[in-house]
Amino acid sequence: MSGPWHIGVIGGSGLAAGIGLDDAQEIEVASPFGAASGPVTTGTLAGVRCTFLARHGAGHRIPPSDVNYLANIDVLKRCGVTDLVSLSAIGSLHAEMEPGHFVAIDQLIDRTSGRVGSFFGPGLVAHVSLADPVCARLHALLVAAAREEGASTHTAATYVAIDGPQFSTRAESRLYQGWGAHVIGMTAMPEARLAREAELPYALLGMVTDYDSWREEDAGVDAANVVAVMHRNAELAARVVRSFAAALPAAREASPIDRALDHAAMTAPAQRDPVLMAKLAAVAGRVLG
Repeated sequence: MSGPWHIGVIGGSGLAAGIGLDDAQEIEVASPFGAASGPVTTGTLAGVRCTFLARHGAGHRIPPSDVNYLANIDVLKRCGVTDLVSLSAIGSLHAEMEPGHFVAIDQLIDRTSGRVGSFFGPGLVAHVSLADPVCARLHALLVAAAREEGASTHTAATYVAIDGPQFSTRAESRLYQGWGAHVIGMTAMPEARLAREAELPYALLGMVTDYDSWREEDAGVDAANVVAVMHRNAELAARVVRSFAAALPAAREASPIDRALDHAAMTAPAQRDPVLMAKLAAVAGRVLG
């Protein structure tokens, strides 16, 4: 069944000011999973409803490991978002992915620890497929939009997510290269996992800020340089999102990800925790009744 688009955009470093929404309104949205990174800003881009959330909060006050990913995804779901686009800074593990380039991610490796990676748990167990964590439809549209805006864009890459906040050692950087990773970042997991549990198609466009730590000729990653590259790319990233919105089909055709929870719940109905079920009203209410 087709319907209207409502694009959620989670912006990382350099995009805290938003993406230039038309008729923008800032709204505080409560979540049973705690406080989100901040209020959402909702409006339109090229006539398409869009809702923006700054991942690290105003002034970049929240480090990657302390982002409340559950609340962020839950809040966007409560806003009626149908699809989710993530924009973030990344380090490059390959020479051809240069600082200033854009990379459309298609696979993820999770090396984070201690982060809550699921909405489900004791009292309501559920397992969703994450073999292909990125929505192919959104991925293709983002690539086309980035190229339309003149961004040097790579169409496929594996992203390894680390805790941070420190950047990698040289040994770690080379290890990730050996695993087949192309880029590195600190926020895509568990964000992508939670988006799938919330039945939100997800795509990630990374903006390369540095070469991580694998190049012996470089001194290593410097935060000041990362911020400088991000600020230079912020306007281009906002244009890419606007071009992406303008190119969306008039009607949104259903995605298989819209029904990711159809057969995911394993806990017998009589054994389900009513408190957890109430918290999951936005994320999983479609299947929990």
